[in-house]
Amino acid sequence: MKYISTRNKAAAVSSAQAIAQGISREGGLFVPETLPRFSLAEIEDMVQASYQDRACLILSRFLTDFSSEEIRACVDGAYGEVSQPSDKFGGNPAPIAKLCPDTYMLELWHGPTCAFKDMALQLLPRLMAASVSKVMAGKEICILTATSGDTGKAALEGFRDVPGTRIMVFYPQHGVSEMQKLQMVSQEGGNVSVCAVEGNFDDAQTGVKSLFTDPALRERLAGKGMAFSSANSINWGRLVPQIVYYFSVYCDLLADGEISLGETVNVTVPTGNFGNILAAYYAREMGLPVHRLICASNRNNVLTDFIQTGIYNKKRPFHATTSPSMDILVSSNLERLLFALGGGDDGLVSKLMESLNQDGEYQVPPGVKERLDECFSACWCDDQQAAGEICRLFEEFSYLCDPHTAVASFACRRYREETGDTTKNVVVSTASPYKFPSSVLNAVTGEKLQALSAQEEFALASRLEQLSGMPQPQPLLRLREKPVRFTGSCTKGQMEEAVSVFLGL
Repeated sequence: MKYISTRNKAAAVSSAQAIAQGISREGGLFVPETLPRFSLAEIEDMVQASYQDRACLILSRFLTDFSSEEIRACVDGAYGEVSQPSDKFGGNPAPIAKLCPDTYMLELWHGPTCAFKDMALQLLPRLMAASVSKVMAGKEICILTATSGDTGKAALEGFRDVPGTRIMVFYPQHGVSEMQKLQMVSQEGGNVSVCAVEGNFDDAQTGVKSLFTDPALRERLAGKGMAFSSANSINWGRLVPQIVYYFSVYCDLLADGEISLGETVNVTVPTGNFGNILAAYYAREMGLPVHRLICASNRNNVLTDFIQTGIYNKKRPFHATTSPSMDILVSSNLERLLFALGGGDDGLVSKLMESLNQDGEYQVPPGVKERLDECFSACWCDDQQAAGEICRLFEEFSYLCDPHTAVASFACRRYREETGDTTKNVVVSTASPYKFPSSVLNAVTGEKLQALSAQEEFALASRLEQLSGMPQPQPLLRLREKPVRFTGSCTKGQMEEAVSVFLGL
């Protein structure tokens, strides 16, 4: 299978090249020329399979230049062998919590950094190493990543001390939770670096993208035997593992007798950069019986407005919310959806992206909007509504969730109220509530608490544990003993200098 750029279909590469390179040289994103299809019979065959076996099967359809042995080694390294599940995920990497007869929480936060990014970022470094050996043998890969909170720590942990790689993560200085920040700045490993950016996530993300497409910087890297790549979901190797858990949750619902083969489900996803819900869209296009994809946003509701109107407009106030991983105004992965809905028209995508960069907005053609309406709905809520949803879930179901999951749960409930759609719904739960203890504790108790330091955050987490009876994850408990390693910060314009110093250019 070949991969082409959303802005230049002539730029066709192998899956290994797409993963190793991360982004096309003109700034487009790599997508498969065609999507593999799964019949209901093939889905039924996966019902009794392990998560690892399901992953191997789905990945083999996309990574056709990888041997089955290479894929198996990558999957087992990420999630553990079937007979010996990795203690990173504690068994099933993607368990389901049933709230009521028609609503299920897909919990994707049982990995080493307690966020859904682990599902892909435990696998990506292994795919990256195999890809580099195929197409860039001898090169040192330099991973640059912008994070709105969870990707950074998951990428740092995944690439920590991986031979032949270095990784630098940029995060918005005041745009992540105290726990998220501490996870990053205390990161262990000899090949890692972390830097705060004076601005928001969009500033960090735009800065990283400009570094990727800078020909002079690329030449300097090449002279040192290095090459850039990405751990953000702009990298296909980050996105394709996320397709797996949508097939897996459907198979688990079948195995549990919750649905029948061929019965459609709705999927509600809290998203800012659009990667997580895009993976669900790809699963739907591959034959998974999904009725509606419900895009859940916080107060930075640029995606809600786009799905409802067909107009994407980033010229709006940026809001720091209690769900910081979704505090994004430029959703990178939306470009891949535009390419798909536009029938693979790279000229259209290039025109829309140019309009976004120059004018801050674009409007999709009527045909694209019609195809968008066929499967997407959208809803957003503010911090107060998200807090109310955390409280409601705890009081009604004794279920404790984080603010991002609460945004999705609110959107799911609002969608049902507005449409009367009774289709069973999978709500994607993206992070442990203990990554945001002050926000969750405030929601449950009605108090107005704010953690101004790491120690205060740990104290609030202990209070939340006592109140809920839900144990704190060990990876977060171990943070209490870790020293801070990284304290640097820079402006958006200083990011190239920071990278040059880290890489010794």
